[in-house]
Amino acid sequence: MQFTALQVATLIKGQIEGDPEVKVNRIAKIEEATEGALSFVANPKYEEYLYTTSASIIIVNESLQITQPINSTLIRVKDAYSGFALLLDKYNEIISQIGKKGVEQPSFVSKSASLGKDVYIGAFAYIGENVIIGDRVKIYPGCYVGDNVVINEDSVLFAGVKIYDGCSLGCRVTIHSGTVVGGDGFGFAPQKDGSYKKVPQIGNVIIEDDVEIGANTTIDRATMGSTNIRKGVKLDNLIQIAHNVEIGENTVIAAQTGVSGSTKVGKSCIIGGQVGMVGHIHIANGTRINAQSGLSKSVTAENAALNGSPAFDYKSSLKSQAIFRNLPELQQRLHKLEELVEELSSLLNQNISVRK
Repeated sequence: MQFTALQVATLIKGQIEGDPEVKVNRIAKIEEATEGALSFVANPKYEEYLYTTSASIIIVNESLQITQPINSTLIRVKDAYSGFALLLDKYNEIISQIGKKGVEQPSFVSKSASLGKDVYIGAFAYIGENVIIGDRVKIYPGCYVGDNVVINEDSVLFAGVKIYDGCSLGCRVTIHSGTVVGGDGFGFAPQKDGSYKKVPQIGNVIIEDDVEIGANTTIDRATMGSTNIRKGVKLDNLIQIAHNVEIGENTVIAAQTGVSGSTKVGKSCIIGGQVGMVGHIHIANGTRINAQSGLSKSVTAENAALNGSPAFDYKSSLKSQAIFRNLPELQQRLHKLEELVEELSSLLNQNISVRK
């Protein structure tokens, strides 16, 4: 497909500098783009390529100052990164409208399942009893959708996703390959003989609208009630969300993070990779947690920045790290001070002896 600069600018509400009729048919990185490609520059580190690239169209920030001649047509927007993301989103919408539809064979779709309009179900998928699938949902090959699952409009399950019985997905939910939603929570009661008795996990998982979940992430069903992933949440690959956890709206979590059972994470939090959280704590709205931090207690102040394990105030943790790095030097200085004190003490004792 081809697009003109005018069409692109209209989609992302940008201002054109250059030829509005120039056409592009692909997207490329600014440092690799050739004629016919569309690219963007949001990071100042890449501005140098503006003057050497052969890209036909470049999306840039309104505030960008041009210091040399440019052959490309520019489209200025408030935020080039967001504008480029919006363009890709529109492109995906167009692709989805002309993409795959229908039920491929071999696959199994229960007679009691309800399928909306323009649904795609790939080969070797399994759709269980009483499943409700909304319009334009895409379920790629090898997926499992258990009994009584609800998947609302425009959601996508990529190959190999597993949705256990009774779980619910909102509109425009995207789940990448290998993810399991609704597996049993980690519930085992210790017995007097030292063994463990499994506690039945009879709840479900509810995923609200506009959530995206990366590959090989696991979200456990609740022991009772629901594990909740609220609207707009973005989860990276390889994340563990335990039973009865709640992730607040528009929170983002990076890879290899683990959230233990019944922990409640607030809205608009930013959580780095390999963060660990104990169970039954609350994380306030807007909390930012640095990578590899460990939380052992609740965070009550909103918009706090945390670091370390156990995690505490970010700036204080950096000061502590600086002191820790200087410990060898501080130890040497301490030894020298001790030696000096001993010398002074010895001299003082000698003076006292002389006076006597």
